[in-house]
Parts: sequence; C-alpha cells; structure tokens
Amino acid sequence: MSRVINPNALGKERDRLAKAIYLALRELAQQASMETKTYDLAAYIVLSLETIAETIDPSVQAWEKRGYWVKADRFRMDWMWTGQYAKDLRAALLLDDWAQVALLSGKIGGKLNGIKLPAKHRIGQPWVGAWQQFSKV
Repeated sequence: MSRVINPNALGKERDRLAKAIYLALRELAQQASMETKTYDLAAYIVLSLETIAETIDPSVQAWEKRGYWVKADRFRMDWMWTGQYAKDLRAALLLDDWAQVALLSGKIGGKLNGIKLPAKHRIGQPWVGAWQQFSKV
C-alpha cells in the first residue's frame, strides 16, 4: 500500500498564507489614503497571522511524538512571532492607530523577507471582504 499524501497539509496552507500576507503588505504599502481596501488589507493580515499561529502546535505534534524535541522547539520559535504580531496588529487596527499598523507591517515584512513571488502569481486578492470578517470576530 502506498503512502497517502494530503494536498491540504498545514505546511502548504502556512506557505500559501505567508505568500498572501507578503502580497497584502506590498499592497498596503502602496495605499495613500484610508479606504475600504486599506482596512481589508490590514484585516486580512491579522486573520492570516492568526490562522498561521493556530497551525504551529498541530504541525509539531508528529515530531514530539517521535521525540524530536529540538526540531519541534526550533519550529515553534521560528513561527512564534505570528501570534504576537497578530494580537498587536489587531489592537492597533481596532484603535485606528495607523502609525502602529505601519510599524508592525514593516516588522512582519522583515520576517517574511525570504518569500519570492513570481510576477504572474495566482494568489489573486484574498483580502477582499476581510474587514467584514474581522469585524464579526
């Protein structure tokens, strides 16, 4: 019997979200005024960071089960920033503190600086409507 591969694995989801966050950060940096798209972009970044933070523990459970504690701890340390930045960005966005949003966006961009997006990516605009979803939570 062959191995079953899950195409919707947490790692692939994390990579997809990281690329989308990177693209949203680029779009957010180009915004000149506060409009609906600006709120959508910032809200999408928060929601995506929270989703990434939720995938960390399930991802390392298999390593911990096999006794790879160092590998699991290193992975947690590499992605621990997502939860904290999501919380800080959420607070800044709720207070309409755009100076803090800009500061945190720069920090998040620094963490994701290794991401390479092709010129013709197929990510689209996943942030459309994110502000409504953000406001519901």
